[in-house]
Amino acid sequence: MGVKEPVIITDKDQMRQWSRFMRTQGKTIGFVPTMGYLHEGHLSLIKEAHKHTHLIVVSIYVNPGQFSPSEDLSTYPSDFHADINKLKSIPGGVDAVFHPHNLYDYGNSCNRNGGIGVDREEKQGVVVSCVEEKGLGHETWVRVERLGKGMCGESRPVFFRGVATVVTKLFNIVEPDVAVFGKKDYQQWRIIRRMVRDLDFAIEVIGSEIVRDDDGLAMSSRNVHLSPEEREKALSINRSLSKAKFAAEKGQFNCGELRNSVIQAINEAGGRVDYAEIVDQESLEAVEEIKSPVVFCVAGWFGKVRLIDNMEINV
Repeated sequence: MGVKEPVIITDKDQMRQWSRFMRTQGKTIGFVPTMGYLHEGHLSLIKEAHKHTHLIVVSIYVNPGQFSPSEDLSTYPSDFHADINKLKSIPGGVDAVFHPHNLYDYGNSCNRNGGIGVDREEKQGVVVSCVEEKGLGHETWVRVERLGKGMCGESRPVFFRGVATVVTKLFNIVEPDVAVFGKKDYQQWRIIRRMVRDLDFAIEVIGSEIVRDDDGLAMSSRNVHLSPEEREKALSINRSLSKAKFAAEKGQFNCGELRNSVIQAINEAGGRVDYAEIVDQESLEAVEEIKSPVVFCVAGWFGKVRLIDNMEINV
């Protein structure tokens, strides 16, 4: 069997028409949203999606709405050609790649100075996003109020608003039956699941387990920015989380002590902790003592790179 060439769709109306036509043929559609620069973690999401549906759509879109002006939108890595080759390498491949230019451009003449989203295709750095613009710009946002407040929501205040909004847009365009998200972004996965429940999307949201490199570092497109020394230091996250999980399974239920052990390990390795929280797996509310399934979520800086990781603890 030859390599499957995915159809590449850039127009949202064409994407919707493709999905609706496939559904008339009795096909179910699985969807994996990405920001590109694909790695084994992304490919594992696609392999998971293959277990649930006939067809697979992957979106490649760097969403300007989830980056604040001070964040790394312009330096977020991209290599579309390599991404397509990786998608073709997966057993069963993917059927369609949705690669829109700008989901916030509504074809009106909004003022194009000072929005969040910089057009990555234009070398002049012309701002094309209408996000946050006055007048005719995009002004509708989806917020999952409580789940989006702590952890990443505290240090990146516009992040989950941007994620929930773009995922809503993508769900409305692709119209999938199943969507697969990585549990490395644990808070994001829970937020999307809650949003789908609360807004009655007819979509099953599946969480796929974290994929790690051989040294234990959780796979991330941002890992490419780590120097060899920073990467070595970053291993302190997974190692300290693993030790904390082991300790909890042996009866250490005091979250303060478990958190301190991870914070100390990351600090000693030369990292800077953004947060280290032990929270209920469903509500994401912080707990003082482990009495039910929790997840230990960590974000830390190594050089200029912010990494996140987590570990579920089921005791």
